[in-house]
Amino acid sequence: MKEFGYKTPDANLSDSGLKSYKKAYWNLSPEELVQHALDKDMGTLSDKGALVIKTGKFTGRSPKDRFIVKDDLTSNVVDWNAINLPFEADNYFSLKNKIADYLANKEIYVRDAYACADADYQLNIRVINEFPWSNQFANNMFLRPTKEELDNFSPDWTILNAPGFLADPAIDGTRQSNFAIVNFTDKMIIIGGTGYTGEIKKGIFSVLNCVLPHERGVLSMHCSANQGKDGDTAIFFGLSGTGKTTLSADPNRGLIGDDEHGWSENGVFNFEGGCYAKTIDLTPEKEPDIFAAIKPGAILENIGFEADGKTPNFEDCAITQNTRVSYPIDHIGNALKPSKGGHPKNIFFLTCDAFGVLPPISKLTKGQAMYHFISGYTAKVAGTEEGVTEPQTTFSACFGAPFLPLHPTKYAEMLGNKMNEHNVNIWLVNTGWTGGSYGVGNRMKLSYTRAMITAALEGSLAEQTFESLEIFGLQIPTSCPNVPDELLNPRNTWTDKDAYDNKANELAQAFVENFEQFSDKANNEIMEAAPKIGIS
Repeated sequence: MKEFGYKTPDANLSDSGLKSYKKAYWNLSPEELVQHALDKDMGTLSDKGALVIKTGKFTGRSPKDRFIVKDDLTSNVVDWNAINLPFEADNYFSLKNKIADYLANKEIYVRDAYACADADYQLNIRVINEFPWSNQFANNMFLRPTKEELDNFSPDWTILNAPGFLADPAIDGTRQSNFAIVNFTDKMIIIGGTGYTGEIKKGIFSVLNCVLPHERGVLSMHCSANQGKDGDTAIFFGLSGTGKTTLSADPNRGLIGDDEHGWSENGVFNFEGGCYAKTIDLTPEKEPDIFAAIKPGAILENIGFEADGKTPNFEDCAITQNTRVSYPIDHIGNALKPSKGGHPKNIFFLTCDAFGVLPPISKLTKGQAMYHFISGYTAKVAGTEEGVTEPQTTFSACFGAPFLPLHPTKYAEMLGNKMNEHNVNIWLVNTGWTGGSYGVGNRMKLSYTRAMITAALEGSLAEQTFESLEIFGLQIPTSCPNVPDELLNPRNTWTDKDAYDNKANELAQAFVENFEQFSDKANNEIMEAAPKIGIS
């Protein structure tokens, strides 16, 4: 066994279950990893110097193939459901040994990194990869230790990533040949059968979503965060297509992070050291920060090229709609270092309501905040997915259900406590339709949404007069700088008021039915915030 690169003097891989390997490359630079990928014919360079790779069969997460080992440590802690799928410990250790055997005669790449920008909650991670570009992804996405820090590095968790290893479902207890398995007792994540890099970062996110709230009293959040020039922190929650990345990217505010954060007694901190952004239809006009970040060190996944074979064609979705780029956060010019801020003054729940029912902005009570946080609502629009011909409601608890090992009410109650402690304003922002549903009304102009968020951040919106929206009970400002007054109450934007009332009741019913799965563990304050069906 030969070893190259820089590592802690006494570091070895036997603790990770690897007894042999051909070569191990430790903590190589981005330039070295890119060259390894090119030499192995695993990628090409774009016109801007980014590494372009294909992840293979899987171009996105496979939620039905993500498991958590059920043992004495997790059996009464994890919220076992259709997302948190249990896995037998014996099958886990058998698979771990099989991966070790698979890697025994291969070159491997080792990355020592950490998660959590707040040193009080730092989680040291060792990532062992079959492919050099997977290791480069880990370098992009996790926080990067200095050489001095590497001298005394000891991992808290290990990720063993072997895309070329295929499980045998009949023997190994998996659903199919790919898998991602988290073992909280072994403090290890094993990933096989899939080259999709997002499994690496989301595995650690799932770990932190359990450990931080359950053991450390820290609220973990799937959100973006930024900070104003006066030090005021803002948080943005939202599912795909709601504008989370766009609205949190503000040239007048410093970026804390774009995806995963913790909220402790010290304030808000980023879990990551990079960004993992969608690139479908990317243009310098739509997303100037992301576009500019695509340079040496960045990795482009599953994109197509123009005729020259070098210039990315971001409209090309022949491989997948889920084309991605990963890059270190310092590729963003206004990124804060370290990636942390104080306690937030404003929190925004972003939803793309294709039914045109919800107001463009409304102020939530504590109970409403917890209710809408647990609901995690947005809507799919016709044409976005095969078979979707009209708007469809989508709910994802706490705006990140696939990554929450604990019951959603745990996170919601922590949010409510944080609201009380720090006197936080929480706003529900509809970036979707107004004046009617999709196909009838119009999508809210981005300039208006930005104006409303700016007014909230500056404090002027909270000083406005508010009125209550029937059915949902939301508090709507009657005026907002740089936004027409008539847009603020959604019912007023519909020509047919009865049609609005019917659609509002329809959406309210969907909220109520979705929430039934959480009602047994939700307190009275949360339940009283549910919409009132039949009121108009």
